[in-house]
Amino acid sequence: MNFVDRTAPELAALDPDAVIVLPLGSIEQHGPHLPVSTDLTVASAVASAAVPLARSRGVDALLLPALSYTKSDEHAWSPGTIWLSWDTLMRTLVDIGRSIATTPARRLLLLNAHGGNSALGQVACRELRREFGLRTFLAHPSAPGSSSASEQGLGIHGGHSETSVMLHLRPDLVHLEHAGRWVPEHLAGYEHIGFGKPVSFGWLSSDFNADGVLGDASTATAEYGREVFERAVDTMASVLGEAQRFSPR
Repeated sequence: MNFVDRTAPELAALDPDAVIVLPLGSIEQHGPHLPVSTDLTVASAVASAAVPLARSRGVDALLLPALSYTKSDEHAWSPGTIWLSWDTLMRTLVDIGRSIATTPARRLLLLNAHGGNSALGQVACRELRREFGLRTFLAHPSAPGSSSASEQGLGIHGGHSETSVMLHLRPDLVHLEHAGRWVPEHLAGYEHIGFGKPVSFGWLSSDFNADGVLGDASTATAEYGREVFERAVDTMASVLGEAQRFSPR
């Protein structure tokens, strides 16, 4: 199941359609109620559960250790955030892909739990496809309906869903007494500019409030977190099955 638990000769005999999974987390501020390890915890947990589930369904998937330090400069203003520049992370992903390409395996899936990695992950997927011939994929461990209606689609960082998942995975690290409602409701008044709208914008998490949170953490529950997590694991296991057989032709 784990790539690093195999011997070099075993890895030299991998099937070309084996799917190598690299979780991408982050170490960054998540407000006064969640640990800086939140994205790393979620990426690692989803990948660690989805890979064996996919294997039980006949998918040849192998799990790499998660990449902890990634592109989190939107949170650079906050102590505790440890981030790589875009070119450092890009070179890191390319170097990892170059190393994977020494095995017969030709499928690499980035399982990304931090939105700040998304654009760079797409660029890296194309670079790895062109330079090393790898079939590359970028996936996010989310599930439909994982935001509360009261967040108006703005629960993207430390809000209802993320706090709920952490209450399920690591309740010992959640300070629910400090959870609040941090929803920039005025953004709903812009027709074209905003999250999930035709026009995106450059932002820092401190642009919205002093705590750097977007969402309503006050409504989080461990029960809802378990539901979101289990849906995410099942979805990712299905994604791995598709990635193993995917062909653009």
